[in-house]
Amino acid sequence: MNYTGSCHCGRIAFEVEGELEQAMSCNCSICQRKGALMWFVPRDRLKLKTPATNASTYTFNKHVIQHRFCPVCGIHPYGEGIGPDGEAMAAINIRCLENIEPERVPVTHYDGRSH
Repeated sequence: MNYTGSCHCGRIAFEVEGELEQAMSCNCSICQRKGALMWFVPRDRLKLKTPATNASTYTFNKHVIQHRFCPVCGIHPYGEGIGPDGEAMAAINIRCLENIEPERVPVTHYDGRSH
């Protein structure tokens, strides 16, 4: 299935392909503050519709995840990193996807604060 998404102002827009079967809520210092619900997909399934340079990047702690956000509206639509299997991954904030109801997506909780 294909989904489209964006930040609030549209400066960052994307398409993502996959089956949205579940999302993850993390309690680490940044995710708890963002309130994002993340859906992990292989990075090649995320296609930017706007230039990558439209997004700003924030990293912290071990600097392994690039948290992408809009410098205009402040929304965090996705992040990028390397998965446990060594493959490039994208973490899509499902709250930024069009035509879905996030409350209908099963959510698992990850204790990022302890890792």
